[in-house]
Amino acid sequence: MDHDDGTDLVGCAPCDMTRGRVPLPGGRIHGTPRWLVVHVLGAFGLGALAVVPRRHVVHVAALTGQEAAELGGLLRDVAAVVTALTDPVQVYTCQWSHTGGEAAHVHFVLQPVRRSDMERHPGRLGPALQSAMFDDGDRPDPAAVESFAEQARAEFARQAAGRPTGVEDSS
Repeated sequence: MDHDDGTDLVGCAPCDMTRGRVPLPGGRIHGTPRWLVVHVLGAFGLGALAVVPRRHVVHVAALTGQEAAELGGLLRDVAAVVTALTDPVQVYTCQWSHTGGEAAHVHFVLQPVRRSDMERHPGRLGPALQSAMFDDGDRPDPAAVESFAEQARAEFARQAAGRPTGVEDSS
């Protein structure tokens, strides 16, 4: 059943996490009026952040114009924070939102890919690397996630302080 009506769906993992019904290591890290940033709970390594719409929506095509307008700049800002804190070779930005073969609450994962990740899985890049990391099942320690979340909050604040008031992008 498709639930793009914008409701808070009890039993939906992102809805439950962002509304405090289940534990969310690191808590809410950053947000805009329509999006939240949290640490990924899966096996994509320390520093992988998820950008999640505040309302329950399962298709990118169902985003409102306001949600879509906020998304691009937010993805850029999250990638900048992940880059500043992890010094990755690349920051993968992807959207895989399925549960049991059905479309699920949309969320974008910004995953730092470090040289060490590539060395642990030689020749595997992109989705193949993500799959290998997922198969390893090595999830970050909750205390490390809490620490990273605090650093990320400080980095978001630092980056926001570096922008002139009322200006979203100077380039």
